[in-house]
Amino acid sequence: MKVLVINAGSSSLKYQLINMLDESVIAKGICERIGFGGLITHNVGDTETQKEIYFENHKEAFATVVDELTTGENKVMESISEIDAVGHRVLHGSEIYKDSTLVTDKVIDTIFELSELGPLHNPPQATAMRACRDVFGPSVPMVAVFDTSFHQTMPRKAYMFAIPYEHYEKYSIRRYGFHGTSHKFISNRYFEITGQKREGSRIITCHLGNGSSICAIKDGKCVDTSMGFTPLDGLIMGTRSGGIDPSVATYIGIKEKLPPKELCEFLNRECGFKGVSGVSSDCRDLQKAARNGNERAILTLELLDYQIKKYIGAYAAAMNGLDAVIFSGGIGENDYLVRIDACRDMEYLGLVADEELNLKASRNEAVFSTDDSKVKAMVIPTNEEIMIARDTVEIVSIQN
Repeated sequence: MKVLVINAGSSSLKYQLINMLDESVIAKGICERIGFGGLITHNVGDTETQKEIYFENHKEAFATVVDELTTGENKVMESISEIDAVGHRVLHGSEIYKDSTLVTDKVIDTIFELSELGPLHNPPQATAMRACRDVFGPSVPMVAVFDTSFHQTMPRKAYMFAIPYEHYEKYSIRRYGFHGTSHKFISNRYFEITGQKREGSRIITCHLGNGSSICAIKDGKCVDTSMGFTPLDGLIMGTRSGGIDPSVATYIGIKEKLPPKELCEFLNRECGFKGVSGVSSDCRDLQKAARNGNERAILTLELLDYQIKKYIGAYAAAMNGLDAVIFSGGIGENDYLVRIDACRDMEYLGLVADEELNLKASRNEAVFSTDDSKVKAMVIPTNEEIMIARDTVEIVSIQN
């Protein structure tokens, strides 16, 4: 079975074609600058090709993806009839979609209707579904996989905000959490690697990148997570503020004369690493600047490490113990300094990290805690695409 995995942005379309017999990636790539230019990068094995092609919309981008997959020297199949299903990543499913679901016209309409909750992601993802259907036709089943679904197991005490209850009932204002597909993959892989049973387990998964979230997982189910009503909450991120006193936002809005929409853009795009450091939104740039003595870069990294440490401590308390802390995502998998600093002085929890093992752990599945550490510190590279593909196969199989 071949599954095409799609992750659409407002002006981009990432794709992977996966052979589900052995879960190998047949081809992958990205269409960029949709609507105002066009560049497709296509990878087959170690071969990468790039073409500048103008994309008027997502439908034209899909057509180009099909062309790359089925024609030329790097084609990987004879026709799109070889694609058995398409899996789409969707940011926000609210409380409506608690699990992955087969895509219908009603599902697409509902994803559009939820755009208020995911304004940057839901519209292009719903648009991509319609474009995909136009190109592939109704005979190819599509599945929507929601970032929010893994977190639907949170208890009310974890997802409710202290606002009038009628606002929750009227507007569905609550903690939703995101990166759910990643947290699900990481936790599933942890149980595969260690052989530990889900029942009685208590782990913390740290998806750290330009967008970051931490998840408390008890008995294999999410019980709390750092992102909230939107992906703005929680840790300091590349350009996002993370959790702040709400009065800070209103105060800045008044002082800078920013209307709500512009204030939201400011908190999402001008804060975080970028705002505090004045250097960059990229953690690699911050590490370089910090080595050169840049005080604001040093402060930004200290903020990140301190906040990770606080979440680990809080979630260990909430779960009444801890078995493992797992790092993933672009920063979590690659930045050994962030990992070791976040795990430093955690002996009271039973977590003792080994600096030499940590150096070797980057980009690999590895344990970097000491042999006598009661709590494991691990790196598990995430793979959201294979998780989407697996959900797609499961849903399509049920329907058939």
